[in-house]
Order: sequence, then structure tokens, then C-alpha cells
Amino acid sequence: MKTLHSQLDPVSLEILMNGLRSVADESFVSLMKSAYSTNIKERRDHSTAIMDADGRLIVQADASLPVHLASMKGLMESLLTRFGDDVRDGDLFVANDPYVAGGTHLPDINMAVPVFADGAPVAFMCNIAHHADVGGAVPGSMAGGLTEIYQEGLRIPVIRLFREGVLQEDIMDMILLNVRVPAERCGDYHAQIAACRLGHDRLAAMIAQYGVSAMHEGFDQIVTRTSNRIREEIKRLPDGVYRFEDVMDDDGVGAFDIPIKLTVTVNRGDICFDFTGTAQQVNGNINVTRNATQASVCYTLKALLDPDAPNNQGVLDLPELITQKGTLLDATFPAPVAARANTCQRIIDVILGALAPAMPEAAVGAANGANTTAVFSGVDPHSGEDYVYLETLGGGFGGRSDNDGKDGVQVHITNTSNLPVEAIEMEYPLRVRSYGLIPNSGGAGRYRGGMGLKRVVEPVGHSCSFNGAGERFTHQPWGVFGGHYGATGEFRHVDREGVSRRLPNKPTGVAIHPGEALEIYSPGAGGYGDPAERSLGNLEVDLTSEKFDEAYLAAHYPQFGQSSEKP
Repeated sequence: MKTLHSQLDPVSLEILMNGLRSVADESFVSLMKSAYSTNIKERRDHSTAIMDADGRLIVQADASLPVHLASMKGLMESLLTRFGDDVRDGDLFVANDPYVAGGTHLPDINMAVPVFADGAPVAFMCNIAHHADVGGAVPGSMAGGLTEIYQEGLRIPVIRLFREGVLQEDIMDMILLNVRVPAERCGDYHAQIAACRLGHDRLAAMIAQYGVSAMHEGFDQIVTRTSNRIREEIKRLPDGVYRFEDVMDDDGVGAFDIPIKLTVTVNRGDICFDFTGTAQQVNGNINVTRNATQASVCYTLKALLDPDAPNNQGVLDLPELITQKGTLLDATFPAPVAARANTCQRIIDVILGALAPAMPEAAVGAANGANTTAVFSGVDPHSGEDYVYLETLGGGFGGRSDNDGKDGVQVHITNTSNLPVEAIEMEYPLRVRSYGLIPNSGGAGRYRGGMGLKRVVEPVGHSCSFNGAGERFTHQPWGVFGGHYGATGEFRHVDREGVSRRLPNKPTGVAIHPGEALEIYSPGAGGYGDPAERSLGNLEVDLTSEKFDEAYLAAHYPQFGQSSEKP
């Protein structure tokens, strides 16, 4: 760490930090407003951040996705390792591969632009956007049924897309040749480029205003202050060893009830997350690279201890993380990873379950635990052009110690928006028959869990193909401290006669013809506390539903209500 020379008093540091946040936020909005795809311009599945010249995360835009913390960190580590001192003013780097470029899955395209002063890079302006397709075996590049990363799309190592300000057109041509709907992809790429350039110019102006030395000092203080702030909160936790485990439904290609096991050790301000005992990596695409596991751990720690703390390297470096290579949460090449967000959600559930006895006032029932993915693709009968409609739907958020869980929202690590009906029907040859909350899908409790969503979609004037990825479709989201289970999700195909049949949890290539429809049910969430303690006048769930099984909770999650084991 650099020696601090008190160039920045506390007020100046705060002004500097807010200036950096403003740059990241403005770049975020620029990308959102310039993008072509609904997944970015409407759902906001993108992030922006400022990294320093050593690759440390300094500032992330407020609306960014926590899971992208790891992708940006991995991009910078790979960039600096590969290029070292050969980074030039005007370069723009692009990457997406989880194994050679530090990404988390292929649809997340990473970009980084160096900001120079005095002949050397001072910082990097970075962004990530989830592209609706990056090639591969199936439209949307997210479906289950794939068994290696080669099938999931185009793999991009860290390369220069711009060299000293000049677009490398042959590289762009190669990228666009390997994706579906290349015009839309090209528009999203240029939106990312424009957002990087905007952030670059704003950062350059700040460096000119404050000076290089003061900027370096500011970066150090921002990271150190956040680390100290979170560590003080860890010291408030009771020392002990806390354990929990849960399972993934399936991997889409034959593995079921895949365990994730966690031991959390808290000792005098230090905290360790040990995932020893978790399943080996699987053939399906629910595997997670270590940096995505790190992002999930750091997000949960911050959410529990200090939600208002900024996202930066001070959070990323604080917890000790133990994983084993070749396991579900530390996958190795060539394991497929497209649906990694579902597993990240389960990592978060497991951490919340483990720490619930230590901090019951912050505990929540298990959320919908999914990134329920729906991809419709086909040929627009009016334009004759291909289309790919990708969305991940929200569901229930768990009941809390002082309030009911939220209904129909994206949760935890994927804080995107649900796509409006108007946007779907304007952009694609699809009609939304119905869209709303699912009654009684939230688990009963003193405070009930949130409700899931139901969306029914049909093609207009053509046949289309559906690919999906669901979790918490078999195992219900659990409640805490006597709270009941929430409902599971499911995909259903409705034929012309109105007959509905359930599809697998991770279906691929389901044909939907005119007059037919696809029903999407996202999971609810678990409740908090004994339902008997809830005022009958406010009771909003059916307590007689067979969905809620307290015996299952007692058998599988005996940790609740028990004291922790002391080290």
C-alpha cells in the first residue's frame, strides 16, 4: 500500500469519492440509454466500475449487479498479467471467458479502457453487459443440456478491440460473425464502447483537477476505509462456527440434489467461509468459477453487516474463502457455466442460513433462489429477421424480522428489472396473455415470504423455440425460525386445446406453435417466524396448503434455533 501524505482531508476525500461514483453512475446510464437490446436498455443487466492501475476495484455504479464484481476483478487480473506495461493510451480491451479472461459466463462481455496521466495509466474505466446471445449451440446462450463451455458461445480472451484509438475491424467482424442477431449485438457493443469513452473523459478531467498523487491516495483511502468499516461490523458477530447446507435441484443433464455445504468461522473480527464438502463440478451448466463464488460471499457479507458500505476492493479482500478446485463452486475448464447465477443465489441462501442464528434480526427466509431464465427465439413473420428474446424473471424475497418479503422482484446478486409487457410486445412477435403475482406462493410466517410471478407468452403468426433454466423448481425455498416454505416454480407448455403439461426444469428446444403458449411460474420465498404470531387480520396466505411442510424443515435444517458450536 502506498504511504498516505494527507493530501486529502476527510471532506475532500468524500467529495472525491462521490465524484468517482458520479462518473460510474453516468457511464451506467449512458450504456443503458444507448443499448439496442431489451436485456440492457430495459432490464439493466449491466454494470460499470472504476479500477485503479493495479486492478483494484475502487467504485462500482450504485445500480450495478453484485455478481459483476468478480467479472471486473477477473478481467483486470488477466489484462495486467497478459499485457503488463504494454497498455497504451487509446486502447480498449474486451473479454468474456471465465477460464482465460476472468469472466463468470460467456454472455457477460467485459470492456476496459485505461485512463492515462503523466505517461502512465492511473485508472481503468470498465463495464459489463449481458448480451442476449453470444453464439453457441442454442439461441440465448443460456439453456441447459450443454456439457462443455465450447457449446455455450464465443470465447474471447483479453484482446484489444481498439489499438491506440483505432477500432480493430477484423476482430469486430469475427465476433459478430459468431453470434445471432448481429445488428443488435453490434449496437450493444458500441453502447459499451461509448460508455467507456464517456467514463474515460470524466475520469481524465478528475485526474487533471486533483493530480495523480492525490488520486492514488484517494484510491488507497477509499479501499482502506471500507475494509475497516466492514471489519468493525464483523467484530460485533458472536464468535463461533456456523454450518448450513442446501442443494441445487439439478444440472439439466442427469444430476439431481447437488449439495452445497458451508462452514462459517467467526473469530475476533476475522471471518472464513469454507465450502469443503460441496459437490464436484457437474456436467450441466450450473457450475461456478471461484471469482463468482467470491462475489456471492462478499455481497452477502455486506448485505448482512453494512448494506450502505460501498462496493470496492475493501469488501472483496476481507473474508477468507476456502474452495476446492474442480468442485461446483470452483469449476475448472471446460465445465459449462452459463447458468451460474442460479448457483450464486443458492450460495447466498446457504450463507444466510448459516448466519441466521448469529444475527436473527438480519436473517431472511430463503428467497426464490433462482435466476429464472426464459429465451424465445424465431423468425419475425413481418420483417423476416431472426430475433432472440431473453429474460430472467424475478420471484419472491424472503420474509424478514420486521416485514413481509417483497413480491415479484429480482433478488440478491441479480438486481435487474423485470421486462415490461409493452417492451416485449413492441420488440418481438410475441403476445403476453397474462402477467401477475401467484397467490399463496409466499411461505406463511409472522412475516410471510414474497410471491412469485406468472407470465404466459404466445408467438404471434409464427412458431418459435423456447429454452429455459429454472431453480427452486423441485426444492422449495425454506423459511426461518418457524416460517413456512414458499412455492416452487415451473415451466408449462399449453397446447391449442388448453391442455397444460409440465416441462423439465431446464428445457431446451421446445417448439411453441401459433395458438399455443408457454407458462412461466417463478418461485416464491420462505417466511420468517411462526405463522401463529401473525395477526389474523393481516393473514395473506393459505395455511392449509400442502406446499408448506414443517417436518421437512426440521429434518433438513436443524440448525435453526440451535446454538453455534464454539471454536
